[in-house]
Amino acid sequence: MTNFFAGTLSDRYGRKPVLIAGWRIALPVPAMLAWGPTWGWIIAANVLLGMNQGLTWSTTVIMKIDLVGPERRGLAMGFNEAAGYVAVAATAMATGAIAEHAGLRPEPFLLGAAYVVLALGLSTLAVRETRDHARAEAAHHPRQTGSDAELTTSQIARLTSLSDKALSAASQAGMVNNLNDALAWGIFPLLFATHGLSIAQIGVLAALYPAVWGAGQMLTGWWSDHIGRKHLITAGMLLQAAAIALVAAGTTFSVWATAQVLLGMGTALVYPTLLAVIGDVAHPAWRARSVGVYRLWRDGGFAVGALLAGILADAYGLTTAIWAVAALTAVSGLVVAMRMYETHPRT
Repeated sequence: MTNFFAGTLSDRYGRKPVLIAGWRIALPVPAMLAWGPTWGWIIAANVLLGMNQGLTWSTTVIMKIDLVGPERRGLAMGFNEAAGYVAVAATAMATGAIAEHAGLRPEPFLLGAAYVVLALGLSTLAVRETRDHARAEAAHHPRQTGSDAELTTSQIARLTSLSDKALSAASQAGMVNNLNDALAWGIFPLLFATHGLSIAQIGVLAALYPAVWGAGQMLTGWWSDHIGRKHLITAGMLLQAAAIALVAAGTTFSVWATAQVLLGMGTALVYPTLLAVIGDVAHPAWRARSVGVYRLWRDGGFAVGALLAGILADAYGLTTAIWAVAALTAVSGLVVAMRMYETHPRT
């Protein structure tokens, strides 16, 4: 939900203040997770962490779109998402190893505390404001005057969510993609544990997916700048569906490792390319708000996926839940194939 407000606030107050506010909100989170005495502390920490992620990651996306033109938008999104998810992979590997030797609390969360302090320092001292870049682009945009540049926030929300075929197709694909992430980080470890894998092995599997995803985005974002967005998104969603089905069918570490690699490849095709679609279509005057709406839907997939997979797993078992998400992902890819139009200016 905070993603939505990140776009609106960054248009109103600038990108950098929103980025700094997001990291300030994160300051107590590692301590709450490491030493929280009751489950209520853990819930509260997750609320703050969600606010932090919505403000900081949305803002970094918006800032990179501000700084690059349409010819390099996919490349910029690829580097941004790669930085994030390579870090996710490295941290999954590191915290799995730490937990194996030192326990689940508090040691793994001390790494998170270091991240927060470093990020707040960089945001305050090194990052520069980029809102004027967007304003300069808007001033020279072919649609710089008239109603298209003067939409209200509610009109932008409707356009991004429903009206525009490319924006709405990207929004639903983003939600289903992150629904997969909730499955990968919530249900997959439970499945692996029921088959006797150790915490360290589960940590390796948890790291493989975002490692391939993160590193692959540096190529796929650039690739979308050269061949267009739509076909990469469609292929990526269908590849994710096949990888999730392989997890459901597998029973060994090697099969699941292969599935995690394929899932990472599919997500790499989709993730930066969807953001590039939003940047292609949205007018510079309201692009930040459109990114916020898209990320509201996309990251909403984390919540929807966690609830859906959890309910299905409780009612029908872990494997059935995974098969259901594989089918949903395939349907999402077909929706992109049928509804989205190509958005890259070159193609």
